[in-house]
Amino acid sequence: MREPNAIDFWRGLALVTIFVNHVPGNAFERFTYSRYSVSDAAELFVFLAGWALALATGGRTAPDSASQVVMRLLTRTLEVYRAQLVITAIALAMIAGTALWLDNPLFLEWHGAAPFFSNPAPTIVGWVGLTYQLGYFNILPLYVVLLLLAPVFVLMARRSRIAALAASFSLYALCLVFEINLPSWPVEGAWFFNPLCWQFLLVLGFLAGVWSRESAAFRRWMLRLKPIGIAGALAGVIVAVFDLKPDPLSVPEPRLLFILDKSYLSPGRLLHFLAVVLAFQGFYEVLAPRLSWIARQLSALGRNSLAVFSVGSLASLAGQLARFLGEGRFIVDAAILCIGLTCLVFTAWFVEWRSRTPRPSLPS
Repeated sequence: MREPNAIDFWRGLALVTIFVNHVPGNAFERFTYSRYSVSDAAELFVFLAGWALALATGGRTAPDSASQVVMRLLTRTLEVYRAQLVITAIALAMIAGTALWLDNPLFLEWHGAAPFFSNPAPTIVGWVGLTYQLGYFNILPLYVVLLLLAPVFVLMARRSRIAALAASFSLYALCLVFEINLPSWPVEGAWFFNPLCWQFLLVLGFLAGVWSRESAAFRRWMLRLKPIGIAGALAGVIVAVFDLKPDPLSVPEPRLLFILDKSYLSPGRLLHFLAVVLAFQGFYEVLAPRLSWIARQLSALGRNSLAVFSVGSLASLAGQLARFLGEGRFIVDAAILCIGLTCLVFTAWFVEWRSRTPRPSLPS
């Protein structure tokens, strides 16, 4: 088990934020940083995934071989893919169970579930192929595609990090200019998180992780740019609080370069997130000794991010249904928060307890 560290801490904070924000309208949503920021926990999650990728493929004594990189990432891809299938199945069952319990077929339309119940054959194919995604259950499909793309950029960076950065940015810019995205099916539309754009943030996180470990000059420049990061973070607070986001109908073409679009990770969102990274660098080292219990708990969530995220997604859906039935009362919101956070903490504890506990051998 890893000791508490900055990456796991911030990843844990992102997981808690995602859980709270995925129960829209609840009384505690206003206290999450996403309400005061142009970017949100999704950017933090993907960037940290890239940083963790640099650590995972770097090796303790020497970098992993090309085959080790591919196999390690393929194994993780299959784990994430399996988790997406399982939590989507449980979510559909929760929606169907609620509709049956309340004898209200309108619940079958919750978060785009209607195609599954009205036209199951193609929808099941789309579900398994990741082209059919429920609302609020579309982050793991993004992560699956990012992990499939990651070996290309990791191995390219072995030869030239600038070339890897340039290739990633070129793909990002091409998708922004021509609005290229992966299609949804059988429902018309496109992916909520466009992996062809979000891969650029993963690569930035990966390269930042590599350079921060190997280059003292990079670390010095990060510190020198901290004032700019603070200014950018504060500017994001002003934009978010006063809703100063550009009007998509009044900006010039290509419009994705000028609006704050989440699906395509528009440059405004990306630049703001990078400013936040610069502003809060080193903050964990200041905070952890003063709030050690909170730091340990959030780090535990981050260490077990896939299991915690999966349980958190289902807990958020349960919270949405409970809040609808409870008519948005504060006592319901408080119960959702307490029970949900307990589920997240218990999940992290259980995964680590299970990994430490010797398993009895089965009789032959």
